Amino acid sequence: MVAKGFSQQEGIDYQETFSPVVKMDTVRTILSIAASEHWHIHQMDVVKGRVSQLAASMYSLKQAPRQWNAKLSEALISFGFIQSQHDHSLHVQGTGSYIVVILFYVDDILFTGPDLRLVEKTKATLQKTFKKKDLGELKYLLGIELAGSSQGILMHQRKYALELVSELGLGAAKFATTPLDVNVKLTTHEYDEYTCTINNLDDALLPDVTSYQRLLGKLLYMTVTKPDIAFIVQTLSQFMQKHKKSHMEATLRVIKYVKNHPGQGMVLSSQKRGVISAFYDTNYAACPLTRKSVSGFFIKYGNSLISWKSKK
Repeated sequence: MVAKGFSQQEGIDYQETFSPVVKMDTVRTILSIAASEHWHIHQMDVVKGRVSQLAASMYSLKQAPRQWNAKLSEALISFGFIQSQHDHSLHVQGTGSYIVVILFYVDDILFTGPDLRLVEKTKATLQKTFKKKDLGELKYLLGIELAGSSQGILMHQRKYALELVSELGLGAAKFATTPLDVNVKLTTHEYDEYTCTINNLDDALLPDVTSYQRLLGKLLYMTVTKPDIAFIVQTLSQFMQKHKKSHMEATLRVIKYVKNHPGQGMVLSSQKRGVISAFYDTNYAACPLTRKSVSGFFIKYGNSLISWKSKK
């Protein structure tokens, strides 16, 4: 049986296709709690196999991810789990020493809780309903490497960073000590026209927009474990539609900065019973063209950074 999702027509073959995925803030929060409480963290993956008879949605169909998400959530709820209304990929069962938490991103499923027997029992129950591969203790999730120690859980993207450096041929390039050169002023093409400092050959508009967008997309994903590049990546993302030579050079500088310490990530502390603290700051009318302000915040659970954002 072959599913030709590309031939489906909206309103005839499918209605809705949206499928929620777990938020990275949720992942960091749950892992921070697990680290501080010394919970067991395990992982399972759905085994993809061929079937001769199927009375359900198939891979490659546009509605397949949504149907799978609904099916998995329905099964977890039938097992007694409560689905979070804030993040539909988060399910919780029990309290105190008998709590089990499940997170899933499509077919990657994370289990954590203080009682190893309950975690194993939950995995076994789920395996009776879905064919899954037990991956044991969590070491790799969504392109993120995780390593546990007495200090907590280290989240990093060393492999991802080195692959990006190699892809761009920057293996022999000199690394940068900071992600942003404070002496470089990044402006839009419209700002240059407005101030009559129109682009010259030294800082001309570049024609290949997709390569810049693809590169920024990879850096955006790297901010999952590297908040130190979040501000400059947010700044460079403003030039997605019209980027200049200076924007590309600034982007490559960020990668050279990452190259300096590719395995540097963030530690989710094992400090017991962390409290939640939040910090916020903003500038005033910093954008020279729009006079919009840039604000930012970060939230910590104990000594663990779990959420951050900067926005114009």
